[in-house]
Amino acid sequence: MSNVHHITHPLIQHKLTLMRQKDRSTSGFRRLLGEISMLMAYEVTREMPTQLIDIETPLEPMKSPVIDGKKTVFVSIMRAGDGFLDGMLSIVPGARVGHVGLYRDPNTLQAVEYYFKMPQGMDEREAIVLDPMLATGNSAIAAVTRLKATNPKSIRFVCLLAAPEGLAKFVAAHPDVPVYTAAIDRGLNEHGYIVPGLGDAGDRIFGTK
Repeated sequence: MSNVHHITHPLIQHKLTLMRQKDRSTSGFRRLLGEISMLMAYEVTREMPTQLIDIETPLEPMKSPVIDGKKTVFVSIMRAGDGFLDGMLSIVPGARVGHVGLYRDPNTLQAVEYYFKMPQGMDEREAIVLDPMLATGNSAIAAVTRLKATNPKSIRFVCLLAAPEGLAKFVAAHPDVPVYTAAIDRGLNEHGYIVPGLGDAGDRIFGTK
């Protein structure tokens, strides 16, 4: 799977280990996720388009590159994807934000959409989809399929953890979409949760369980 980028930077791996601990507080979990998302943003934005602008240094005028942040949209798969937003936006503050609302049917494990809102002019934008967990792959596949209907210039998918089953399924469905993840765990349990994993990311981010 050449389109899968496993980000193994020691700082990311260290912070992820702290997040996995079951006794990590809600505030600590949320803070660590924000820090990791900033570090992952560095890798995800490595090939972002730039444009030259005219500036003046203390010595002379020059043309210098800047990221075209207004052409970037972070797409959060609600609700856990929102935990990635603050860190990403701190790195690319000019980006727009879109949301895809999905929930996983507990019986079929299939994704059911309940909300979809994107900025205008998606055909001119680079989309970066955010969801901490790529488990069965169903929600990620559904979100990207829906997003493709808006015809963005490019799509990248970012997650904190991935299960091999979901990763293979996503790549098969969307071979043109690069995946960036901090960890590829052992697999899924009978309930479709990543193991060893870190539990339900949404519950741990928002303190709802």
